[in-house]
Amino acid sequence: MPETHSLEAVLNTPQKKLAFFQNLILVAAADGQLSQEEGDFLLQIGNRLGLKAEEVMPIADNLGVLSFIVPAEGIQRTLELQTLVQMMMQDGHLDAREYGLCQEYAMRIGYSKSILDDMVSQLAGGPPNPSPNPPTVS
Repeated sequence: MPETHSLEAVLNTPQKKLAFFQNLILVAAADGQLSQEEGDFLLQIGNRLGLKAEEVMPIADNLGVLSFIVPAEGIQRTLELQTLVQMMMQDGHLDAREYGLCQEYAMRIGYSKSILDDMVSQLAGGPPNPSPNPPTVS
């Protein structure tokens, strides 16, 4: 039976939680507006991780100078990309700027565009791509 990993188990330090949340906020804000669905998703994830407003406010206050923080662990990278794609899809459409950030993150963790597109398709309820390129190990 394959091992399952929860966000709470993988993001087991305050630094990992805040870095992950920063990446989510960057995708949510990429199109210049935060939809109700995106805001609700951020609140849901923040609550799951036990983050407090005073911990995340510096992220929101410094959006213009922040960039992705890429985790070292492979399972964290994959879980994070899946959650970033979920964030991108919260408002019901794929914004090019949000997609571009997800693609940048995917490339930085060694995943091809086809892996990202397959993830988007599956999270949108479509079938998996029968022959995606396997992720590379970095």
